[in-house]
Amino acid sequence: MKTLKVGFLTVIMIFTFSLTGAFAEGLKIGGSASVGVFSNYVWRGQKLSNSFVIQPSVSIAYNNFSVNVWSNLDSDYSDNFEHTETDFTLEYAFSMDRFNFNVGYIYYGLESATDTQELYFSVGYDIMLSPSLTVYYDFDEGEGGFVVASIGHSLTFPSGMVLNLGASASYNLNNEVMGYDNNGDEFSNFYNGEVSASLSIPLGKAFTLEPMVAYSFPLSSDAEDAIGAISDDGDKDILYTGVTLSFSF
Repeated sequence: MKTLKVGFLTVIMIFTFSLTGAFAEGLKIGGSASVGVFSNYVWRGQKLSNSFVIQPSVSIAYNNFSVNVWSNLDSDYSDNFEHTETDFTLEYAFSMDRFNFNVGYIYYGLESATDTQELYFSVGYDIMLSPSLTVYYDFDEGEGGFVVASIGHSLTFPSGMVLNLGASASYNLNNEVMGYDNNGDEFSNFYNGEVSASLSIPLGKAFTLEPMVAYSFPLSSDAEDAIGAISDDGDKDILYTGVTLSFSF
């Protein structure tokens, strides 16, 4: 796994240097950087920290391609923050009529567990509530799939602030990373639902401050067993909050 991580970092470096060369040719490139502070690290309904976390992220986009590096720093340690995870994502996005498509690859670099990898495909439709469906396939440690269906709506205020409302439901497909049922077996069943709200507040032309609140809950008894076993303190129904400062260029 460590060799693969080095290889993936090399790919990112090559991609970044290519973008640097593209600047010299006058091609348009965009990107963003952000840092979020959250009451807990919650991923797909799993509570992966007992205290607040800091999550920095950097993305660079060129035409339809983008690369992202994301990390988690956990405050649940006596002396200082502990780095627990760094993920790398490569994505290609395109549109056809009112459909939006995303195809990507994620490398999960974990400090206290075995690294793993996913491929994913997402399709969204540009109508009211912006419905989307994303299918993930873990071809490494999980050897299974995970499906997320989501809807969302945004309200823009005269001040430029935007209220974002969202809801999602997920389904596990024998993905071992998502945990096991009461018998200790992998399972296929509904996993977690989540509702969220955030307020995007512009700070000048490039910066945005976004406080958020979300509530996640299991959707089946199998998910209750899996989430309860994985979550740091056994929580299954999780209310968490956070705020993210972003810079776009």
